[in-house]
Parts: sequence; structure tokens; C-alpha cells
Amino acid sequence: MFLRGQTIGKYRILSALGSGGFGSVYLAEDTWIDKKVALKVPHKQHLDFDEMLREPKLLASLNHPNIVTVLTAERQDDVFFIVMEYVPGQTLESLILREGPLDLTRALDFTCQICNAVDHAHTAGVLHRDLRPGNMLVSETGLLKVTDFGTSRFLEIAAHGTTVIGSPPFMAPEQFHGRAVFASDVYSIGVTMYQMLTGALPYDTPAPADLERLMRGELVTAPRMKNTKIPTAISDIVMTALAPDLTARYARAADLLQEVLSARKASAGKERRTPSAGPMRAPESVQSIQSRLRSRDTPTPRFCWQCRKALHARTDRCPFCGEAQ
Repeated sequence: MFLRGQTIGKYRILSALGSGGFGSVYLAEDTWIDKKVALKVPHKQHLDFDEMLREPKLLASLNHPNIVTVLTAERQDDVFFIVMEYVPGQTLESLILREGPLDLTRALDFTCQICNAVDHAHTAGVLHRDLRPGNMLVSETGLLKVTDFGTSRFLEIAAHGTTVIGSPPFMAPEQFHGRAVFASDVYSIGVTMYQMLTGALPYDTPAPADLERLMRGELVTAPRMKNTKIPTAISDIVMTALAPDLTARYARAADLLQEVLSARKASAGKERRTPSAGPMRAPESVQSIQSRLRSRDTPTPRFCWQCRKALHARTDRCPFCGEAQ
């Protein structure tokens, strides 16, 4: 819809960033303040103006470091678009496609950030309904931001979302019947965790004939079956998030987050308690000793999963926001 170099109001189009089912996104420059922004242009421009304002109003009600910030919404030359913060980086989907299974620490860090974003939205009464790696941006610093709330809705009045909306195979079984609830977003996080840990989806897009098997949980095998490096506790958490029965699934993202944090802390404690191999060890080479000493001098940087600020290597609680690590 927009062309490179085109000027829309005060925005100059720099490039196209991507296009999805609900709109196209462009990188633009706010020429008044020399700042890069992202412009999202909905495909359906003929909708009622209040309907087009639904997504920016939803985003405006959310203020969280793991959710893309909406700056404003405008209509120029009869074209409606949403102005959002620009996140330099890539989608989580692109990252997984390029690298395959992510290492456990990185996958759990992203999971915590996703859960934080979704829990914030749920607390505000907002159900996303289309959580997937393609709707998650990873910045150059490792900060993850959830975006694309075009399919979201408030659950203040309705008991559940009554429209069949989502992206198979990230949709929870009840979504296929138009009965999305907060736990439906948790299911989508579970599928995302599965893909991060194994590099693959738990199943292909279910055909109509597969829906009954999906409802019974017969399409999902434990992620540990595909990647034996995944700890059993983490594999069990993913399977609980993917439980087809709502009563067996985590009800909220906060519940899933707490389980992940507990499992991660227990795993770290187990590693600290692991006994040494004993006194009989082969002598280290000079290169090995030097490498080990360098690793002590330059420890792997750690960041708080909540506020993303740098942490001391041995701290177990963020001094900035107070969250346990």
C-alpha cells in the first residue's frame, strides 16, 4: 500500500517490514523528531472507524516492556494506520527457523518474557488469541516483545471469545469451537515453548478429521521425545500447558511462569550440588587452563527476565525490580 520513499503526513516510508493476514507493517521515519517507527496498515480499510481503532485502543491500555508500545493512530489520505515503536531485530519465528532448537537457558528466558507480557494483558482483561513466534519480536539485546493484538478482545463482559480466530497449530482445542479463554493463550505459549525447545511444532495444522484427536491430546508427544536434552521437569511443564482439558491446563500465564521459574531454580540448585568427578582426573592442557581462566574473567552476562537490566553473576534476585531469577 505504501512505497519506499513515500511520505504520509510526517512519516517517510523507509522499507516494508512484513505482511500478515490483518495488515502490512512498514519501517518509517518520523521526520519531525528523526525517529524510526513502525506503521501498521490494516488490509480492511472499509471498516467502521471505531472498529479500526479497536487494536490501538487495546494496546494503549497495556504498558509493559514485553509488549510493543503503540504511539498513536492516524488517518492520512484516507488511509488508516497505527504508529508503533520500532523494534530492531527479528521475529522469534525467524530465529527458530535459522537456528533450530534454542538452548534451554535462552528458551526459558524467552518463555518468562512471553508469560510476563501475556499475564499483564490478562490482568487488564485482554485475551490475545493469536500468540505465536511470528507475533513475537526479539530485539538485538534479547528483549522479547509481543505484538499483533489485531485479533485480541476484552473479556470484561463475555465469559469467552466467541469467534473462531487464531493461527493453527497454535490454537487451543476450544478455540476451534469459538470458546477462547485466558487458558487458550497459555496453550499457545506451550506450543511456542515446544517449538523453541525442539525446533519443530508438536503437530502439523490439524485437518477437520484430526480435531477429535486434538481434543483428546493424541496429536502431542512430549518434547523430550524429540530432544532428550530437555529436562523432564520442563517437558512436563510444556505438556501441562498443552493439556486439551482446561481443568488440567494452567489457567493463567502467571501460573505457567511460576512453574518455569521453580523448575529453573531447582535445576540450578541441582547443578550446584552435583559432586565433582573425584581426585583422579586427567591433567589439563595449558590451553584448557587458559580458556577456563578467561571464562572466569569474562562471565556470561545475565539479565533480569522482568526488567532486562544487567545482573551480577551470582545474584538470585534483581536489585532493580526485586524479581527472583
